[in-house]
Amino acid sequence: MSQEYEQLLLKNQLCFPLYACERKIVGNYTPYLKPLGLTYTQYIVLMVLWEKETVNVGQLGCILRLDAGTLTPVLKRLEQAGYVTRGRSKEDERVTVICITPEGNKLKEKCKDIPMKMAASSHVSLSEQEAVELYRLLYKFLG
Repeated sequence: MSQEYEQLLLKNQLCFPLYACERKIVGNYTPYLKPLGLTYTQYIVLMVLWEKETVNVGQLGCILRLDAGTLTPVLKRLEQAGYVTRGRSKEDERVTVICITPEGNKLKEKCKDIPMKMAASSHVSLSEQEAVELYRLLYKFLG
C-alpha cells in the first residue's frame, strides 16, 4: 500500500484495539451474566441503580454514554424481569424515572463477586499502577 494510504492500515488505528478490547471484555462477562439472565448492558444499568436507586433515563444515558434508543429495550427487559420499574416523573411527565425493585436489589448479592472473578480470569496482568493509568487514559479519551 502506498504511503498515501498508510493511515488506512488497520494496524495504525487506535480505534481498532479499543473496539477489540471492548468485545473481548464484554464476552468475558458472559459466563458470569448469562446464568443470571443478564446482558452486559443490563448489568451496567443495574450497577448504576444499585448505587443511586432512582434515576431518570436522561441521567442514565449520560452516566452510561448510551442513547435512549439503546436504553429503552434494555429497561423494558429489566422491567419485565421485575428488576426495575419505569414511571413518569411527578415534576415533569415527559421524564421517565427508573427505580430498582427489591428483586433487583436481591440480584446485587448474586453479582457482588463478578468484578473479582473478572479480574482473576483475566489473561492480562496489569500492575495496579498500570490499571490506574489505563483507567485515567480511557476516561481522558472519553472526555
